[in-house]
Amino acid sequence: MAVSMTAYAQDSARIVNTQIIRFAYLSYEQALKAVPGYELARQSLENLKAKYEAEQKRAEQDFNLKYEEFLDGQRDFPETILRKRQTELREMLERNIAFKKDIREQLAVAEAKLFDPLKELLSSALTKIAIENGYAFILNTDQNAVPFIHPALGVDINEKVKQTLIEQNTIKSVVN
Repeated sequence: MAVSMTAYAQDSARIVNTQIIRFAYLSYEQALKAVPGYELARQSLENLKAKYEAEQKRAEQDFNLKYEEFLDGQRDFPETILRKRQTELREMLERNIAFKKDIREQLAVAEAKLFDPLKELLSSALTKIAIENGYAFILNTDQNAVPFIHPALGVDINEKVKQTLIEQNTIKSVVN
């Protein structure tokens, strides 16, 4: 009887402490792609990358040409010309390395400038959906971060997010 009462008390405590928490899940990456202006921002970033890559390639070709000239003539150069050319090559290499670092930094700034406003729109849409539907949280399923979600407990909001983004964009267009 005591074992029975203990089991009953534990079951009762579990029932009392059990609350159903509603949550949702989505692919953040897919949702971000659905934000109006995403494709334009992506294309702008790709264009900028292409310009930087072209300039980087040109600088590498200039260096390779100078290096080949140096290798071809190094046996015939007097010592002072040899050192001068070595110094020129070293400086070119250092400038190219600095340029590559600058490119990475500039691309990171450009990406943030292009995509941060889109992420803010998405965040606003997710907040609206979560509040309207009483979700305690929204999980991002990208990169298999959540390998299992019980279908009776979680709600896939991918389509709802796309629809909300369309509605927000329509309202924004009407107001402007």
